[in-house]
Parts: sequence; C-alpha cells; structure tokens
Amino acid sequence: MPTKRYPTQQISVGNVKVGGDAPISVQSMTFSKTADIEATKAQIDALMFAGCDIVRVAVSDEEDANALKKLKSLISLPLVADIHFRYKLALIAAESVDCIRINPGNIGAKEKIKAVVEACKQRGIPIRIGVNAGSLEKKFENKYGATPKGMVESALYNIKLLEDFGFNNLKISLKASDVERTLKAYRKLRPLVPYPFHLGVTEAGDLESSMIKSAMALGGLLLEGIGDTLRVSITGELEKEIEVARSILQYSGRQKEGITYISCPTCGRLQADLVPLLKEIKQRMPKIKTPMQLSVMGCAVNALGEAKHADVAIAFGSGDGLIIKKGEIIGKYKQSELIEVFIQEVLDTESQMQSQQAKG
Repeated sequence: MPTKRYPTQQISVGNVKVGGDAPISVQSMTFSKTADIEATKAQIDALMFAGCDIVRVAVSDEEDANALKKLKSLISLPLVADIHFRYKLALIAAESVDCIRINPGNIGAKEKIKAVVEACKQRGIPIRIGVNAGSLEKKFENKYGATPKGMVESALYNIKLLEDFGFNNLKISLKASDVERTLKAYRKLRPLVPYPFHLGVTEAGDLESSMIKSAMALGGLLLEGIGDTLRVSITGELEKEIEVARSILQYSGRQKEGITYISCPTCGRLQADLVPLLKEIKQRMPKIKTPMQLSVMGCAVNALGEAKHADVAIAFGSGDGLIIKKGEIIGKYKQSELIEVFIQEVLDTESQMQSQQAKG
C-alpha cells in the first residue's frame, strides 16, 4: 500500500479540485500555436476524450493571449496559460483562463510579478509557480547550481514573495530533466510548505524514455504520498501522455479505477502465443472504471496458483483453456471461444461488483 498522501491546501483550477482529498488529476499541454484556435481546440478535445483533467497552452505573444477568451468558450477542460518572460501576457490571459503558470525566474522584477498576482487575485484564479532546473534565477544558480537545493531555494523565495503580496492560491512544481534531481527537489520542499504539488519530469524525451523516467520519479513520489496533479511529458502523441499518467497513478495505488492486468512472462512453459492474445484482449476489452484485477496466463498448469488473486483470469492451454474467477475454475473452453467468454465474464463481474457497492 502507498503511504498516506501529504495533507495540502486545496485549490480549484476551473471545476477541478487540486490538493486536499481531491483525486490526483492528470494534465497535458497542446503543441499548436494557441492563436490557431481550430488546431488547439482539436488537440484539447482529443485530450479530453483520452481522460485529461486540465490542459495548458503556451502564450508566446499577444495574438495567443487575445485568442484565449474565444478558445475558453469552445472547450470544457480547465485552461492554464503558460507564461514566460512577458508578464503583460499574463495580465491579458488572466481575464479568460482558470490558472496562470509562471516561472518567476524569467518574469523579472517584483513589480511585474505583483501585477500578475493582482490580476489573478481579482479573478480568484490560482498561480502555479513553476521552478525549472534549467532556468533558475541567477542568484540561486550562481550559489547552488542547477541542483535540488537551488530549485527548493528558488521555490521558497517565490512562494514567500507571493505570500507577501497577500496571495496563497498556489500550486508548485519543481521540474528537472532527470529522475534524481526531480525526486530530491520534491522531497526537500514537501515538508516545508502547505501547497499542492504538480509533478513532472521536464524534457523527458520520447515515449520510451519518458515512460521510464516518469514511472521512476512520479511513481516514486506518489508512493511516498507526494503529488496532487501530474503531467507525463512525451515528445510525441499527446494522448499517450494521458495513458501513461493514468497507468502510473493506477500502479502506484493512487487511482482506484480501471483494470490492472497481470500476465505471465514468456517462458518455456507457455502453451499459447501469449503476446498477440494479450494484445487482442486489451484491444477488445470495453472501458471499465470499476477497479478490477485481470490475469492473462499462457499456461493452464500454473494458472490456479498464479491467478488466484485476480478477479477474473484466463489461462490459455494447448487448443483450449480455462476461465477462473476468484481462484475457482468456472469453465473450460476451446481457444476459439475463450476470449469472448472471458470478456463477458469480466463484464458480468463488473456488474456484480457495482451492485454490491450500491448495496453498501
């Protein structure tokens, strides 16, 4: 079981609660020019259908900033404006979006940051302080280098700065491009502030690299009770960010929803070609929200022992196989009908579990 989550202040990003006892939310970011409203909306819609909770868009110029009002009217996901260097863009964005993300290290003078704070305060929207190891303020970089200590000192400085302006509607991120610094920075800061944390490994690379880095860093933090919202950054398909993030939440025990698959490794005891069979099952399985553990085995001999903790299991043998429920064999079937029977049994089991939950 994962460690109990750190108690944090709860904030609202649009209609999504972040922190406190709210479910851990999943975020992503579009890659189109935000002013291209049609392309940006299409990406946001795709992310929504993939299961994204909050979406961030880049605001690089006034054209992007001025497009936010119309974009916001066309989408249903909470919208976060990502601002770098030009604080005046944040003032325009604050009129339309649900959250402003700034990296104080590149916004500049206190007066500029104060202006952003006042704009957000007037609309009651939160600010995400996004500390990045690659763009620390010079005074922290010169003293500590791009280290976890430097990241934490930058975060503490900027948190206090906003608190001194009378603002505490905050969430914090401390991103580095490697696992070690990411873990150390979040761990150092967590006991020191009450604000929710947005987790992420920045510039994590392609799908394979990002999956490994994010599973290690984000999964490790989640298991320790750290994290209230997260993004898996992938150079590639946006929907994959959501898929990987949801898997990390599920396997860390933080998301009590959906199917967890167990499948045996390829070995000399396999009695069926398990790789394509598992792929077919996952492709054909309807979307299920009830937490369920399914086992897909390639050897009927060991199936009873290895699948006894699964809600439903399928064990492929030589030309036929078994369907097992809660460790008990419920039938032996020809391989040609085995998957169909398995899927139906999963759906029946889900219905039974939902009925039991409804009865309390």
